Amino acid sequence: MGTIASEPKNGSDTHEHDMTIHRSPKPTWLALLRGINVGGRNVIRMADLKKCFQDDGFRDVVTYIQSGNVIFRSASAEPGPLTARIEGMLAAAFDYKAKVALRSYEQMLAVVEEAPEGFGARPDVYRYDVLFLFGSLTVADAMEHVRTRSGVDEAWTGEGVLYFSRLIEKASRSHLSRLASMPVYQSMTIRNWRTTTRLLELMRGREG
Repeated sequence: MGTIASEPKNGSDTHEHDMTIHRSPKPTWLALLRGINVGGRNVIRMADLKKCFQDDGFRDVVTYIQSGNVIFRSASAEPGPLTARIEGMLAAAFDYKAKVALRSYEQMLAVVEEAPEGFGARPDVYRYDVLFLFGSLTVADAMEHVRTRSGVDEAWTGEGVLYFSRLIEKASRSHLSRLASMPVYQSMTIRNWRTTTRLLELMRGREG
């Protein structure tokens, strides 16, 4: 049932585009882009994405893998206006309807530290995903659309996220794939657990 998870399961095609970091008191943010570089649609090179953020005045910009994860600094501490600014910037630069889930360092720390007990501990047996919700979608509303099957998958709620695990040998029987055909799927973006924890590590390196 790997069609939902958009992230690689090993390090073979994982790469980072980094730069020298100039320390600054500006908050560290993570922009999770939805729907780029999937099936040949909305193709954006990471070098171009990084430059787009830099040209718009964001500092210490780092991109991580092709699914669209951008870490940056901004003087803005208001997520709503900042999200709107980034979505407008991306739409103008790359000619697509951009949707972004924005998270602060503190929010990403909570996503990882408050994960269900044992989540991510057995990657050889289970696939672990984090469903990041856009601001208009509550976890309660999102959870109403998520179905699980005993002995196959499990789901939990978190702060602005859902956690989902699937037994690898029975992944084809998981209900998570059905989510892609539902309207609610347009209001979330998915990252696997390995990518989620790596993004936190990269953000932590800029908070020190």
